[in-house]
This record gives sequence, C-alpha cells and structure tokens, in this order.
Amino acid sequence: MSALNPTDHADSLGASLRRPYRLLQERVYAELAASGFPEIRPAHSAVFRHILPEGSRLTVLAEQAGMTKQSMAYLVEHLVEHGHVTIGPDPDDGRARRVRLTSRGERFVQAALSASQRVEELLSAELGAKAMRELRRILGDMETVLMTPENHASQSPEKGPSV
Repeated sequence: MSALNPTDHADSLGASLRRPYRLLQERVYAELAASGFPEIRPAHSAVFRHILPEGSRLTVLAEQAGMTKQSMAYLVEHLVEHGHVTIGPDPDDGRARRVRLTSRGERFVQAALSASQRVEELLSAELGAKAMRELRRILGDMETVLMTPENHASQSPEKGPSV
C-alpha cells in the first residue's frame, strides 16, 4: 500500500473549501490578537460557537463540537485561566457543572463577529455582492444535499479516501 500524499488531493472539493476558510480564519484571529485577544486560538471557537447564553455543560459542548470531553475540558480550562469563561454549578442538576461566558468572553464574541463581518465586507467588495449571495446559496445547497439521509450511503472501497 502506498503512502497517502496530501498533495495528491490538492484540488479536491474538501481542499478547495479548506484553503479559503484557513485564510479567512488567519485574518480574523490576527485581528482579534491585535485587538486584545492574543490568547485565543481557532481551536477555542469550538467553545464560543456552541456555548448557550445561559451556559452549557462541558459534555454538551464536546458533543456539539464533535470532540472528546477531555479535549473540550482542555480548551475550557485555557479560557477559564484567561477570564473568558467560568465553570459553576448547573441549576438543573446539582451533580453537573455549567460553563458560562464572562463579560470578557462576551466582548470576545462581539469582537470575533465584528472581525468576521469585516472580512465578509472585504470579500463582497472584491467579489461582488451577487457572487457572495451565490456562494452562500451554493454552500447552503451543499449542506442540504450532504445532510439528506439517502446521501449518507457508505463509500465504495474502490473509490479510495475522500479528503
């Protein structure tokens, strides 16, 4: 069996989606670092993206992010150390604990949304509003197709990996 060479899949759909996302992410996180949040890394978005206004249990955050509880705990602990979240009792279950945003965490979320909006405005200015609407439509259509149960059929072995 030959070794998998990542450059063999450089023009795959997955790679074509990942590259612009990575560049978008780099711009947003560079701006966030410059605006007072240098301790936040893209991995921390797994927490911020899923935490509810009333807070969320660690296990729920991990499940929604598609990661282990241990990995989520590592991210949350970093955010606790830097004052973005707190961990306290869950009012619905005395045995459970709930992760909540602090005011600093809320400021970060607002800064991240603003930075993302500025990148979208740049893209819209360069690509045009019509192209951005079409891009969003196509991405939405892709999501719909891929979420449809009959499109979850297992991959045939002769096709190889989908990257």
